[in-house]
Amino acid sequence: MAKVILVDKDDREIGHQEKLQAHRQGKLHRAFSIFIFNDRGELMLQKRAKSKYHSAGLWSNTCCSHPQPGETTPKAAHRRLKEEMGFDCPLKEVFQFCYRVDFDNGLAEHEYDHVFIGHYDGDPLPDPDEAEGWQWVGLKNLEENIRRNPDQYTYWLKFCIKRVRKLSGLV
Repeated sequence: MAKVILVDKDDREIGHQEKLQAHRQGKLHRAFSIFIFNDRGELMLQKRAKSKYHSAGLWSNTCCSHPQPGETTPKAAHRRLKEEMGFDCPLKEVFQFCYRVDFDNGLAEHEYDHVFIGHYDGDPLPDPDEAEGWQWVGLKNLEENIRRNPDQYTYWLKFCIKRVRKLSGLV
């Protein structure tokens, strides 16, 4: 049974809880989001599998997950990038943010999210239980499509994409 690390508003660990229970109760927990760019400055998006317990079938950044109790966030980011998308690459943490979103199914994401940026030019081999598709997309095209079709994208991607663009050097 997967657990998440519960944190306070300053990302200090205050306990652990079973992942689905934390999402049912909307508890603030540690998470990470990975944004992988290629040499053309395109972002690798993944389309979340339809079996995911929230945000199923939506386009999102390259990889998102949670560190496990006793695991550092950078180590968890590399682990999950390999598990979800079938590759690993150097990652740099560029910022953190907190957000909360409540879903129609009674679950909530309330995360202290660590954002990582990396570079990779190959094709991923996504785990179909995690991602049902992927694509490279230019940031201007992505931001325009988010404006036109916001319901096709995850909340956290929409929340931080402009900041990621600025910090990636692709302004």
